[in-house]
Amino acid sequence: MSRFVFLLISAALVMPVHAGLFDDEEARRQIRELRAELNQTSEALTRRVDGANQNQLDFSNQAEALRASVARLTGQIEVLTNSLDAAHKRQQDFYVDLDNRLRKLEASSTTSSAAPNPPEVKADPQAEMRDYEAALGHFRNGKFKEAQASFESFIALHTKSALLPNANYWLGSSFYQQKQYGKAATIFAQVAATWPTDPKTPDALLAQANALIEVKDDKAAVAVLEALVDKYPSSLAAETARTRLKILAPKKRR
Repeated sequence: MSRFVFLLISAALVMPVHAGLFDDEEARRQIRELRAELNQTSEALTRRVDGANQNQLDFSNQAEALRASVARLTGQIEVLTNSLDAAHKRQQDFYVDLDNRLRKLEASSTTSSAAPNPPEVKADPQAEMRDYEAALGHFRNGKFKEAQASFESFIALHTKSALLPNANYWLGSSFYQQKQYGKAATIFAQVAATWPTDPKTPDALLAQANALIEVKDDKAAVAVLEALVDKYPSSLAAETARTRLKILAPKKRR
């Protein structure tokens, strides 16, 4: 009997120990699982952070590259703009100089071929030249409004002058420089229609086309450029017209 009691007491003491061991093992297992899960989460978070940092670095590099490209393109645009302005100034000076030369030749030709009998109303050649020089001087100095008024006065006063084609051309140019492109186109067209054989006519047609381009009438500009190339194919203005036509009407053969 005492032996049976002893066994019962021993069993009662052992059972709590096993239960405690089981609980500790389960807790350790859960801890291990939680640690593993934590490690996986931490690694995933680290990868995301690294990826975000890399993306940010890539974005920063791309932004820097874009800024460099913008700066480079801006510089190129400034250079081209300055070159265009310089070319325009050189072209303007060239035409003014050429106009002066032609004017002197025309004045000389007019004097040498004058009729022996004086006209009914004798013009004052000195006043004519003085008025023309004054108007051209305004244009040369960039005073386009004053040049416009002076050329209009010259045209009204000297109706028989051999310089009328030139005066009308520079009148149109004065309007053009004031951004009055519609009026400029009209004046240039009048030059071509009134004096078709004058050396200024090809330049007037080219200038008319430029004015039409400014008012967004490309179709009319193309027609004027084509007329220029057809009627005055060997002129310097025609060479420029061909280049413009390649841009405005690339599908047409020249």
